[in-house]
Parts: sequence; C-alpha cells; structure tokens
Amino acid sequence: MLANAPDRGFPGRIEKVTRTLGGCPVTTKTVDTILNRVVAGYDLSPEEGVFLLKQTDEGALGAMRETADWMRDRIAGNAVTYVINRNINFTNICEQHCSFCAFRRDTGENGAYWLDWAQILEKATDAVARGATEICIQGGLNLDAKLNGAALPYYLRLVETIKSEFPQLHLHAFSPQEVQFIAREDGLSYSDVIAALRDAGVGSMPGTAAEILDDEVRRILCPEKIDTATWLEIVETAHKLGVPTTSTMLSGHIETPEQQIIHLSQLRHLQQNALEKGYPARFTEFILLPFVGQEAPKPLRRRVGRDQPVLQDALLLTAVARLFLGKWIPNHQPSWVKLGLEGAKLALRWGCNDIGGTLMEEHITTMAGAVGGTCMEVETLQAAIRSLGRPYKQRDTLYNIVGNS
Repeated sequence: MLANAPDRGFPGRIEKVTRTLGGCPVTTKTVDTILNRVVAGYDLSPEEGVFLLKQTDEGALGAMRETADWMRDRIAGNAVTYVINRNINFTNICEQHCSFCAFRRDTGENGAYWLDWAQILEKATDAVARGATEICIQGGLNLDAKLNGAALPYYLRLVETIKSEFPQLHLHAFSPQEVQFIAREDGLSYSDVIAALRDAGVGSMPGTAAEILDDEVRRILCPEKIDTATWLEIVETAHKLGVPTTSTMLSGHIETPEQQIIHLSQLRHLQQNALEKGYPARFTEFILLPFVGQEAPKPLRRRVGRDQPVLQDALLLTAVARLFLGKWIPNHQPSWVKLGLEGAKLALRWGCNDIGGTLMEEHITTMAGAVGGTCMEVETLQAAIRSLGRPYKQRDTLYNIVGNS
C-alpha cells in the first residue's frame, strides 16, 4: 500500500461481487479489495466499476468518497482551480431534435436567435474587460450559418472575429458534433476541418455531444447525433493534430451503471491510446453533466420522472469516475450550473479538483431548467473553495496556473 493511503479496512462490511459457477455463488471482490487495488495503482476493471456504482451502503459510499478524495489529492493536489471564461452560444437554431434538449429552435420559431458578428465581438470585449482568459464557443447546427454557400468559412470567420481583436484569448470551441456538421456540409474530412479551425485560432475543443458513448442510449437520447465511433474518431483526430479536448458525460437519464462504465472505459482507452502513441494533445479534464429535465421535451421528461439531478447519484458517479479514470485523466470538474454551487462544493470532496469557470452567461442548461445560475463571480468561487479549507488557484484552459494565485 502507498504511503499516506487511506486505511481501507472496514471489518464486518459484507458488500461483495459474486459470480455463479455451476450454480454456486463464488465471492470474487469486496468494496475494500477493489479500493485497495485503486490505492495500489491498478486500473479498475469494468466489472469493478459497475459494482462500485451499485453500492448503497453508507459505509461503502463513505469509503469510496474517501478514496476518491485521496486519489484527487495524490494526482491533482489539494488546491482547487478555476478559470475566468465566458460562454458564447452563438445560435440556438439547430437541424437536430435531441430528446433532452430545450435549447434548440427552428428558424423563425419563437425564441430562436443567431448572434451577428458585432454581438459576438461585444460579448468577447466584455469578457476581456472582466479578466477572461477563455471564450467557449458552441451553438446549434444552423444550416444557414454559411459564407458563400460553405460552412467552414463561416466558422473560421467566427474565430477570426474574436482572435483578430483579442489574440491573447484562448478559444475553446466547437464540439465533435459541430466538426462533423461542417465536414458533412462542405464535403471535407474531419482532419481538414480541425486543422483549419486550429490554424485560425481554436486552441482546444469541448468534448461535448458525448452524452453516453453507447449507441443503444444514443438511439433514444439523440438519434440524429453522431454515433459513438464517430465521436471517438473526431476526438482522436483532434489529439493527433495537437488540439486538446475535454471529456464529458451526460448522466442520470435513461442510462444504466453498465453504460456509464462503458462510457468511462471509452474515454480511458482513448486517453491511454493518445499517450501510448505520443499524440501532441489529449483530454485535459473530465466533466460530469447531470441531466436537467425540467424543460426537456415531454417524452424523455416523463421517462426519466424528475426535473433536477439526484445529488447523491451524481456524487457517487463523480467518485467512481475519479477511481476508474485514475491517473489517465487527472482533472475532474463538477457542473455548478447543474448541481448548484453547494452541490459543486460537495463534488470537490468526492474526487473533483476543479470548480470550472465563471461562464458569465449560459443558455443550454439554463433553458433546460437548471437552477444553478448562469454567471459566477470570481470572488464567489474563491469563497466557496476557501469554505472547504482548501487553497484556490486561477488556471487557464490547459491547466497552467495564471499569475501568483
């Protein structure tokens, strides 16, 4: 066992993984032995991950939280990081109809919008005045978002509109779904699109549109979206081309624990592959995005049966994600928009080392009915971190520490 590792002994607990051989149950693992494997530096198997996700005993949950928090400290340190950033959701006009999305609109529909260049620049200017180091740009798949009949020139101009005025800003922009959309519309390869965006000034890509990386779920949740293989291909292509990405999971809707672990396994494998092959970029972080269904389309809302995330479920998955992803993805972030600031603070005790960004505005989750808010002042984030007895540090998008924070 590693020095300063948590004591994993909990005599009397009976949680066990069993399998059946010839009709006789055979004990193979307990919570303690699984957590001891984590402490010893082993990667968890998918079966062990699923087993941990199915625990309900308070002692087992406490042990998992403690071990995840220990692993966070060992891998990422005690400080909690944050980034000063702004979201720009440049349009909500979208050709797709995801079953969970309350953000999308059709052209001409009440509530539809599409920011012009001046509005985008105004938002970027305000962000810089407020100390932002990052702009996150995502939007709906708007078939009219083209210049001279092509999609890529529109997206390049969007990037150049900001970078020409504020070259110091890091642009965290365009999901794998948006990359596929551009490539499809213009008949280009994914590498052509990503390289062009990179050369124009995109510094990293959000790993959104992942939802759950299991096509059985995707056929119900987002049947028009890219499939699992395409998402993985586009992200790997970005890493090959030197464009870092985040990784995300939309959780707490129709997926099972088994499918959650399939998702985490895909992410872990992709990261291991990037490191093994020496790609110039990889995942920078993992962000858990619990489902908010208050304003979601009614069929999925009825099927899920609740409007807001179940905090304990989110915290358990937060801990298991930290334990399962291990050393491979060091930075883990909760969503204060979805969980609220108090929920995000709890997640910082269940394996997270980062509290995210100021955002300044947020539309996608807020339109779904989230109650966490859309803007967080730096001082509020700092106070939340201090209340946990941990130091705070400002970072940039790639987790470099900014200034003397």
